Amino acid sequence: MRKTLIALTAALLTSPAPAETLITNANGVQADAAGHLQHFTGLLIGDDGKVEEVLNGPPPAVRYPHIIDASGRTLLPGLIDAHGHVIDLGVAALTLDLVGTQSVADLQQRLRSYATERPKDGWLIGFGWNQELWADKSYPTAAELDEIVPDRPVMLERVDGHAILVNSAAIRAAGVTAATRDPAGGKIERDAAGNPTGLFVDAARALIESKVPAATSARSDEALEKAQEKLLSFGVTGVGAMSVSEADWDTFRRAGDAGRLRVRLMAYELNHPFASTPRPTGWLYGDHLRAVGVKLFADGALGSRGAWLKQPYADKPDTRGLPRHSDAEILALADAAAGAGFQVATHAIGDAANAQAISVYEQLSRKYGTARRWRIEHFQIVDPADIPRLAPAGIIASMQPTHQTSDRLMAEARLGPNRLAGAYAWQTVLKSGAKLAFGTDFPVESPNPFPGLAAGISRQDMSGQPPGGWIPSERLTLGQALHAYTRGAAYAGFAEEKIGALEPGKWADFVIIDRDPTKVDAQSLARAQVLETWVAGKQVFSRASGAPERGQ
Repeated sequence: MRKTLIALTAALLTSPAPAETLITNANGVQADAAGHLQHFTGLLIGDDGKVEEVLNGPPPAVRYPHIIDASGRTLLPGLIDAHGHVIDLGVAALTLDLVGTQSVADLQQRLRSYATERPKDGWLIGFGWNQELWADKSYPTAAELDEIVPDRPVMLERVDGHAILVNSAAIRAAGVTAATRDPAGGKIERDAAGNPTGLFVDAARALIESKVPAATSARSDEALEKAQEKLLSFGVTGVGAMSVSEADWDTFRRAGDAGRLRVRLMAYELNHPFASTPRPTGWLYGDHLRAVGVKLFADGALGSRGAWLKQPYADKPDTRGLPRHSDAEILALADAAAGAGFQVATHAIGDAANAQAISVYEQLSRKYGTARRWRIEHFQIVDPADIPRLAPAGIIASMQPTHQTSDRLMAEARLGPNRLAGAYAWQTVLKSGAKLAFGTDFPVESPNPFPGLAAGISRQDMSGQPPGGWIPSERLTLGQALHAYTRGAAYAGFAEEKIGALEPGKWADFVIIDRDPTKVDAQSLARAQVLETWVAGKQVFSRASGAPERGQ
């Protein structure tokens, strides 16, 4: 009898949690492990918030505590953004919004309105300007900001996050003069006399940013809440959180301790392990937070000509961009992170930077093996000869499809027509045997994943340009694009056992949207609306209510 009880107890402990919720009458769509579309009609969700069974047909004739009729609407796995900046997304929502400005005059008008609504002291901070959208494409200057705000510091971040524009008061506050030298990996734009014009690129940003008062804990907490609200409204349930500072990590921990983490965060620390996480952490707060990697930088961005190229810029032949480290320096940084057990993710946009990152990872793979899932973030402009080097070294290409649609004309200008063969080369990456993960790089781009899915399958922007798609041979199938935004992004963060697909034992993170992506064109897919977002089997966003649910 005692043996029977022991066997029964063991069976109960190892059996799945009893199903608590039935999702029925759904048009379920997800990518299988090979990137092919897989269809299903419903889910059984255990009381632990994990998928117990994926249904394909009539539901079992069992009475469940909660039955949700999806009414034929499309259900997708929760989308995972492989590369985003979580606190920055929230901060952008709390500061001067310069996204979409069409001219210096437009920027000035927004700054004027913002300044009149704020206290008359302290710094004015903004984000999102992009001179490539302006008719003359000229960089703005401190003098143009001084016309609006001459008496207190102003710092306005470019949309790519790699350059800032400041006014003269900010330059004075930082003590920068014509005699100040450019730091390694950075550039101070200057006039003919050598005086700063107000533009600080890449590593030169620190000259100004070090003088900006640090955000309070309350402000950071508010930024995280704003970011989560936005992400959930777009169906994003997981993020590879990049460039996480120690203050950001503390913000995540406060939210976790208070039960306020709803989006799952795979954190990549900024540049090197900081004191509070000398080693990667396990999953915390019900698999909502984990320190998994370290973020390094090989170069800057195309928009500010900080991306490091093998050949000079076609539209500025006196520069090849800004390498952030020598080969020996970046290898030492990556080796130190890998030696501490961290995954390494390296920002590389230009073809020279990508070649350097690949060489570093090839050396690390010989030391640590190829299962460490080395990541290259962006992988935008690549010498085609370097792409076959990815798979043998176990390198993941973490890319952002809306960068292709946003940057297309600029990339053509920066590189010229004969150097685009390896640009945003998604299909070539997959055919090489390498892994592909998709994200948005928010707030550089909107965190909305649906324009990214649409760009992935069409190589067109939301207005259908260019006709036929830009370098159409690099288009993906819908299954491949969806895989990169779900399973691929989960794999890139060592999270594929937890999320990325709706399968037994994985978290029931899913979204319900207003259209079937298999039956609409790319431009319609780009405009898909998320109706509901669920995390761990609980609804955390409903468009009908217009706000995230608080009941998780």
